[in-house]
Amino acid sequence: MNTCELLEISSSIVPDRTAVIFENQRFSYNEITQRSNLLANALSEIGIQKGDRIALIDVNSHQHIETYFASTQLDAIFVPINYRLKESELLKILETANPKILLFGSRYAKLIHSCIDKVQSIRHYVSLGVTSDHFLDYETLIANSNSKTFSPTHEHSDVTMIMFTSGTTGNPKGVMLSHDSFTSYTLNNVSPADPDVNERNLLTVPMYHIAGVQAMIAAIYAGRTLIIQKQFEPNGWLKLVQDELVDRAMMVPTMLKTIIEHPNFGNYDLSSLEVITYGAAPMPTNVILEAIEKFPHVKFINAFGQTESGATITALMPTDHIINGTESEKNLKIRRLSSIGKPLDDIEIRIVDEDGNEVNSGTIGEIIAQGSRIMKGYWNQDKETSSTIKNNWLHTGDLGYIDNDGYIFLVGRSKDVIKRGGELISPAEIEDLLLDHASVLDCAVIGVPDEQWGEKILAIIVTDDSNTLSEEIIIEFCRDNLASYKKPESVIFIEKLPRNPLGKINKQYLRESYGNR
Repeated sequence: MNTCELLEISSSIVPDRTAVIFENQRFSYNEITQRSNLLANALSEIGIQKGDRIALIDVNSHQHIETYFASTQLDAIFVPINYRLKESELLKILETANPKILLFGSRYAKLIHSCIDKVQSIRHYVSLGVTSDHFLDYETLIANSNSKTFSPTHEHSDVTMIMFTSGTTGNPKGVMLSHDSFTSYTLNNVSPADPDVNERNLLTVPMYHIAGVQAMIAAIYAGRTLIIQKQFEPNGWLKLVQDELVDRAMMVPTMLKTIIEHPNFGNYDLSSLEVITYGAAPMPTNVILEAIEKFPHVKFINAFGQTESGATITALMPTDHIINGTESEKNLKIRRLSSIGKPLDDIEIRIVDEDGNEVNSGTIGEIIAQGSRIMKGYWNQDKETSSTIKNNWLHTGDLGYIDNDGYIFLVGRSKDVIKRGGELISPAEIEDLLLDHASVLDCAVIGVPDEQWGEKILAIIVTDDSNTLSEEIIIEFCRDNLASYKKPESVIFIEKLPRNPLGKINKQYLRESYGNR
């Protein structure tokens, strides 16, 4: 199935329903379909053909949706780009993807000016806002276009999108995602548009990220009204939920923490909210417990996946977030809040050792996944592809274990696990404990080279303003609550941890900065 059909289905069922709300603009499903079709014709007129790459760099907007579905009509390949990149980083991605056209938001005009003539493949630059003699204008292209319909020939296994990884461990890699990468998840896990059901979905996750794209495509197929926040801002988020009667939201842990701790949290009516899906980074147990307390009427879902998996592959469902029963049952449920749940029905997951053999319950190994939605590989990087996809299994690089009830627990990335004196130590276990300390606001644990032990444990901590913490206190706290070999050998205190836009700690940067301690 071609993803363009997802929009066609909803447009035929609920043509007059509001599909997108973005700032002061509202578009029905019929209007979004028409604008995508007009854009496809305009791009065809300037030479965009099957297989060409269409790149876009901008904050969240309705143009992301229109451009993606226009690209599907032309059998072109959409390339959403991280809008936080510097010139050198952007050029690397453009030189790798070789797009024929680049669309950009007005705030990136200066950046794009600096890149002109540096990427030979780009024939056209299209501005989504600012006008200039150097660029084509997005709205003018649509206004001067025609409504001829296209019959795309791309099949379900063909590439529809190249999404670049963050590049925290080296140069970014272009993940090739097929139509199946999105439709297999959507058709198996999302109900289609229904004239009698009108959900209102708030999207704040960046649309250059797999979580944002997945949320967008799922909302389109479900016939939801998609309320787009161009960038997350807590007061704006709270106001949108109240004013637009939002009932569904996708968030990352740092966003949810910011919301529930915001001084204006109690000043808004958030009673319309029914479902909050979270993911993209580890969720501290104390944060989700507080969120459950402050949103007692909301169903929570923890969705786990990665760019290479195309979409969610495991989920911790709403029933797992209901903390009730006997004390032992409550404790079990609280422990499971630190898991990533169970595999979805249309995906197969195993946990294997270094030789690829499946391990027993409770044994740590690498999480591997198989299904039609996993990536086709990395764009023009056969070596990296062959080391990640083996015998049709995606090797995620995430280490974890499965308990006797089928719940999967992450222990960290394979490159992050600390190897000390023959013992494999999970940084996540130590970090979870440290976050239980009243004076620890944030923390990261890494391994640093050591001649005797191979690696030693370094805890990097952000503390509160009490000035009561010391290296000795932290080490003793860990010694009292963990096996002795898991306690940090050294501790440093910093003002803020380096995180990417979705809240993941950049441990590569920490290792480079503090690895010689």
